Amino acid sequence: MLETLDKQFVLQTYARNYVNFKKGINATLFDETDKDYIDFTSGIGVVSVGHGNKEVADEICKQANNIIHISNLYAIEPQAKLAEKIAKLSEMDVATFFANSGAEANEGAIKLARKYGETKFDKKRYKVITLEHSFHGRTITTVKATGQASMHSPNFAPYPDGFKYDARIDDIYNSIDDETVAVMIELVQGEGGVQPFDKKDIQELAKFLKEQGILLIIDEVQSGVYRTGEFLASNLYEIEPDIITLAKGLGGGVPIGAVVTKHKDLFTYGDHGSTFGGNYLSTAAAGKVVDILDEYKNAGTLDEIIIYFDNKINELVEKHTNLLQEKVGVGLMKGIRIKDADSLAAIIKSAFEEGVLVLRAGKNTLRLLPPLTISKKEIDEGFKRLDNAISKVS
Repeated sequence: MLETLDKQFVLQTYARNYVNFKKGINATLFDETDKDYIDFTSGIGVVSVGHGNKEVADEICKQANNIIHISNLYAIEPQAKLAEKIAKLSEMDVATFFANSGAEANEGAIKLARKYGETKFDKKRYKVITLEHSFHGRTITTVKATGQASMHSPNFAPYPDGFKYDARIDDIYNSIDDETVAVMIELVQGEGGVQPFDKKDIQELAKFLKEQGILLIIDEVQSGVYRTGEFLASNLYEIEPDIITLAKGLGGGVPIGAVVTKHKDLFTYGDHGSTFGGNYLSTAAAGKVVDILDEYKNAGTLDEIIIYFDNKINELVEKHTNLLQEKVGVGLMKGIRIKDADSLAAIIKSAFEEGVLVLRAGKNTLRLLPPLTISKKEIDEGFKRLDNAISKVS
């Protein structure tokens, strides 16, 4: 019934698996037959504090019983308080614009950079350099910012111009010209294969761009909000970007995006906006998510779980050297390189059958993005099932 309804009434932009999930408890999901699945995906890095989190649910209900939405024509208390928390935890002097998604956040960042290029130089600057294998969103502008040729389908052309793609961090230096306004990168490429960049290379690039007056935009849609073990991957890399974008794990499942910037006065009245962005419901939920994860980090539990999860991956890779090549990633943003694309597809299918949800990244990477609050018991069970799944493929 669900499959029939979906195929008849929903635009078919996803090749879906027609399991019907009905309930979730932390990192465990239950379908309509009450079969349980260990979730190593967290809705592609979204459900940061787990499924069915009572604290978040209570906060949502409390807020919904009062005000869900007014508009940004009026002050919104939970929005202001969330912006304050983001500034404090980022350890930077920043202000935030709230949107509804990662793509919207990246659109806002590009728009902010374009204004910087118009107002801060004698000759207009507008070009943004990104990296090959990057992913920045699905809107017309952010899909063009994405450095994957396969994403630039002629079906959706013409695209906005002003983007250049480099293969490596070192190539960026030679690509900068008198029309370059910003460099936009992920510190850990999520869709591109869970590939972290070298810390020293990033720090040197940040220093160079600052000297040149060129903006550094860090897309932390997937890596932000403790996914790498720190509030921001930028904190982990010890850099202070001009603009940071957040989404995914910030709302714990409630749609939200954020443009966080040190250029606090660059946007003025009417420059940017969002009807739903930063409303009472989304920012109240996100505020609770941030509080939960901040406490979780300060208690040492997050770091303990990261180490535990990491050790389980090591054991798995050592056991299945015929299929698994190496572990990649940072924190609970992890990947395992698989020997070929066919084996990866077979592992993902087998894992689902065994009751553990995993993801693909790039051409040959098995991606693991569990809820940050996943328990050791759930980790043990998830890796037991993943081990069985890989054994069946071997």
